[in-house]
Amino acid sequence: MSERISASAAQAASEVRVVFGRVKRRLKELADTDDLTPSQSSVLSRIDKDGPASASELATAERIRPQSIAAILAALREADLIQRHPDPQDGRRQVVSLTTAGRHRLQGDRKVRQEWLARTLQDRCTEAERLTILKALALLDNAIEAATER
Repeated sequence: MSERISASAAQAASEVRVVFGRVKRRLKELADTDDLTPSQSSVLSRIDKDGPASASELATAERIRPQSIAAILAALREADLIQRHPDPQDGRRQVVSLTTAGRHRLQGDRKVRQEWLARTLQDRCTEAERLTILKALALLDNAIEAATER
């Protein structure tokens, strides 16, 4: 039996989706990825977050074909943002990791985005509003966590 969704829950869901989408688009605009495709940026971020991985693992995680990941990795290697090396557990396999330049690139992009968002919140919101935002985000995070534990 499906429970009816309240009007306030539906409105909150819609507003969260719209606002988060807007924030995400703005943060993407700020990243120094003029010479990278969205797929290349996504793969770089995944390697940074999840650690070294094989091409097939990356293709699976990114939900793209092996041929597509091969082209993405070739472009990232050409830009000296990734490197390939033998898998420590299986020397027949190659794993991909970030180079120092790739790590610095991601850290620089994150710093720019973080500073823009902090400055925007500083300039456009009062201290009380920022505290309300923090409380609302904690509530949302708790709700999401509880829903994924079911």
